[in-house]
Amino acid sequence: MVLFLFLVIALVVVVGAVTLAVIGGGESGALPDAAPERFTDPLPPDRPLRRADVDAVRFPMTLRGYHMGEVDDVLSRLGAELAERDARIAELEAALAGAQATAVAGPALFEGYEPGEAEDKKGDDQ
Repeated sequence: MVLFLFLVIALVVVVGAVTLAVIGGGESGALPDAAPERFTDPLPPDRPLRRADVDAVRFPMTLRGYHMGEVDDVLSRLGAELAERDARIAELEAALAGAQATAVAGPALFEGYEPGEAEDKKGDDQ
């Protein structure tokens, strides 16, 4: 009997809660749709990218994952910056190799040159 009374009271409480929820939210209707997340590009346009810039990139989730266009744009930017950086590194390494080769071959370029030779030739011309 106590169990039956407990079930009746529980049923009355549930029906009362549902009734209050329906009456209380009656005129507002359904909840509005949430605004879709928008991608805000945190990559700086005015300087080269740093590790922290790449770590800060977050893509909003969609129904099936991420927006491919947004991901493709960021990956294109990263690829272009890496290619530019690689080209600059290769350019600097080539310049360094050239400077080192000149420094090593420098004394050999002047073999047979005597410091007084240039002055002697000047004197002969006059």
